[in-house]
Amino acid sequence: MAMTRMFGVTAVLGVTAALTVAAAPAQAANSYVALGDSYSSGTGTRNYINDGTSCQRSTSAYPSLVAAAKGLTLNFRACSGAKVADVTNTQLSALTSGTTHVTISVGGNDAGFADVLTECAQPGWMSDCNGAINGAQSIINNTLPGRLSTLYSSIRSKAPNAKVVVVGYPRIFMGEDCNAFTWFSPDEQTRLNQTADLLNSKLSAAASARGFTFSNPTSRFVGHAVCDTPEWVNGLSNPVSESYHPNVAGHRDGYTPLVAPALTGTALTVNAATMRQAERSGAAQAAKQRQYAAADRTISPEVFRAPDLRTAKAKAAAAKAGVDLSSRASIDAADRQWSTRQAAAQEATATR
Repeated sequence: MAMTRMFGVTAVLGVTAALTVAAAPAQAANSYVALGDSYSSGTGTRNYINDGTSCQRSTSAYPSLVAAAKGLTLNFRACSGAKVADVTNTQLSALTSGTTHVTISVGGNDAGFADVLTECAQPGWMSDCNGAINGAQSIINNTLPGRLSTLYSSIRSKAPNAKVVVVGYPRIFMGEDCNAFTWFSPDEQTRLNQTADLLNSKLSAAASARGFTFSNPTSRFVGHAVCDTPEWVNGLSNPVSESYHPNVAGHRDGYTPLVAPALTGTALTVNAATMRQAERSGAAQAAKQRQYAAADRTISPEVFRAPDLRTAKAKAAAAKAGVDLSSRASIDAADRQWSTRQAAAQEATATR
């Protein structure tokens, strides 16, 4: 009887061990780490989990939606304001050899895109939009590729078995500015869109060099830029931190159907059930992210600042340009004149 009992115990332990081994791959196959900046965290969706940080992580963002629909266990590390160095210092620790899915969007903050938008949103007579764009493009061309190469190598080293998808940035503008308190000229919008294209080209090249997949949102967002109908990217917003980021529709209908097939191999159209399931994950995700809160608080959000024509700088620029700040017609007429002049100067420089 003792031998029978011992055999039975051994058999049970053997079956348990076998089940544990069998279960391990299924658990590992569901491990998804979302890395990156505000375009991954969900800034612009106006609803954020309460994780004790300013990362603005949203259950309406594509990482939450993909995870909810595909049954992935998400570690949502993307954080508003993150640059390449921030991803390296605060997010890569979430990766392990068991991580099987990774997404990352980063690079826009390295190029100072929020500051560029801030400069270009001002009337032409008080801004140097072309200078700001030129500076951003220089960083994208000369500095960012090396940073991306090092970062992507670290991701592959820490998550050697993961499917990694690098996610790009949409063109923000469609050629017209319908916002009452910004002054983006058509030429400035064209150059800003070209800068997004340039950034995507560097992201794509770095991803390809490391064997990662690049998801380019450019074509998907055509017809849905700022001032389009429907608008998937917010224009000037209140609060201002929501400005020039994808909104709920941008993540639901723009990013999620683009990223999901690249990451999981199957298509995804988000429905109401998916949105509800993602929303229900918010409390658990917030609790998970609080363990990283101290590190996340070292990241400074990169925030667009709306034009303020009441400042001493604005008053001095207006006086120099002969602008009457009490007259919107005077402000706008001078903006058109200066923007035309600056566009001609940029074209002349480009053709030399």
